[in-house]
This record gives sequence, structure tokens and C-alpha cells, in this order.
Amino acid sequence: MNSDAVKKAAYIGGDTGEVTAEELELINAYTRKPLKADEVYVFSVVLCDNDVDRDGERFTVESLFALEKLFVGKTGIFDHDPSAKNQTARIFSCAAENIPSRKTATGDEYFRLKARAYMPVTDDNRALREAIDSGIVKEVSVGCAVKHTLCSICGKELAACTHQKGERYGGRLCCGELCEPIDAYEWSFVAVPAQREAGVTKAALGKEETMDNILKKLENRESFTLNSGDCEKLMGYIKELKNSAKDGVYYRDSLTAEVLRLSAAVQPDISRSTMQSIAKTMSVAQLKEFKDAFEKQKAKAFAPKPQLCGNKTKTNTESFGQFTI
Repeated sequence: MNSDAVKKAAYIGGDTGEVTAEELELINAYTRKPLKADEVYVFSVVLCDNDVDRDGERFTVESLFALEKLFVGKTGIFDHDPSAKNQTARIFSCAAENIPSRKTATGDEYFRLKARAYMPVTDDNRALREAIDSGIVKEVSVGCAVKHTLCSICGKELAACTHQKGERYGGRLCCGELCEPIDAYEWSFVAVPAQREAGVTKAALGKEETMDNILKKLENRESFTLNSGDCEKLMGYIKELKNSAKDGVYYRDSLTAEVLRLSAAVQPDISRSTMQSIAKTMSVAQLKEFKDAFEKQKAKAFAPKPQLCGNKTKTNTESFGQFTI
């Protein structure tokens, strides 16, 4: 895509229903025949923002700027029903913008993703156009996929950390941060949105699974379908487990080596091969217990004795009255 096209994709018009010459040029990039200004109906829509929504999640500012490119050209439907008959409008420009007078629930600068959409002026959509103008049809939600949902407290995958959405830790609100958008499907008119401002939600084509639900279904051997976002979430969880497993193996090997070394010093009658066989059957806690016990035995057996220490079997007068060098 050339720089001019990128610049046009980021263009946002006013909030009125008046279509400008620049907007008409953008709209006609999607039509089979050029439309005139009086043949199109245009309106503005806030798709999503970086405030915490009713699900305890929010888009990062970086995600909003990534989504402004992904949503250009996407169609508007109803209730996330991907039927062709539900197509009503199309986004022709989209951009993230800062509202200086506002702050988010976490005290950050407020950003939102605002788009301009169009539909042809026909008798069939007259009722919808009137409903939009009168504020009856207003709330929308977006269907998109993100690569990561990270914890705002620790920065790890939210499904793999111990923090809970909605709880405060050290005065900080825990929420899921939606990072690295990888696709935008559509945007829909809905009745009940998740985001409080502009009524925007992140509903995708199908319900997004939590990690707990995914693991429960796997344990129960249920058949189910994961979207791309859920797959990324599961792969992130597996990666965390693999990293933890590597750390655990390294710690156990180090602990086993220490037990074998100490055993040779305090239990010389037990062969190394026998002790290795015993160690293989032990848990990490048991190995730690053996290591601590062997260290105490070694400390007693090899305790240093001062050269000038008197014979403890002698009387106090003898022991303090003379010594030998």
C-alpha cells in the first residue's frame, strides 16, 4: 500500500451526515459505479477505546492504532450474524484519536477508535437511517482477534497468571490488556454493548473462550472449535508451562547432584549407584529434605577444633592451668 493510500485510510470526516469530496472519493473506491453525494448516507461511529469495559478488559493504545488500518473496508452487520443479508454499511475511513479532556478508569489518557461509514440511500434502508439519526440504533461492537490478552499487573498472559480481573493490587486495577490485533472481522449494531462509552464490545464470530474453559473441555475430552485468538492464548499458556518445566528439571537435577555429593561424604557405605536409584524415586521435596539432613551430618562430622583447646576430660583447674603447643 502506498503512502497516499495509508494517509487516506487514516482520514476521518466530521460527525455530520454531509459527505465531503474527499470522503466521496474514499467511498467510490468500494463501489462498482461512482456514487454521487446525494446517493450515499454517511455517519460516524466509535468502535472501541482504551477504557476498561464490563468484561474487565481494554484495548491498549497501540492496539487501537493497529486496528485503524484493519477496520477500513470492513462491513457493518447486525448482532455479529455473518449472513450476507445482514450487511448494512461499510467503513471507508478509521483512525485512533485522543480526547484530552478525558481519562480512563486507570487514570491513563483516553483514546478511542473512530470510523466513518456509508450506506447507499435506498427505500429499503430508510427506516435504519432514521433510526440512526434519531439515536435509536446507536450501540455497536467489533469482531476482531488479538494475539495476547495480558495482565495489567504482571504483564503475563492473563489466563496463566494468578491475578484476577477487577481486583486491585497495590492500588492498581487488574484488567486484561488486548494486545497485537491480528485480524478484524466486522462491526455490528447490537442492543447490549460491553464497553460503556459508545457501547462497544469485542465480540468475535463465536464466543471467546477463557483458558479455564479450554482446559476444562480438554480434560473432559469435549469437541470444540477455537478461533485464532483462542489458539494463540492456548499456545501462550503451553509455552509458559514448557518454560516452567525446564526450570523445574534444572532445579531437580541440581538438587540430585548435591544429594549425591553429600551422601558420599556422610554415608560412604552407600554406593553412588544405589543412591542414584533412590534419588530417582524421590519427589523434589524429599530430595530437599535429604539434602538438609546430609548437610547437618556433614557439619557435625567435620566441625573444626581449635588447636589450643584443652582436654575436656580433665578438671577445670588442669584445663585452664596448662596447655601444650
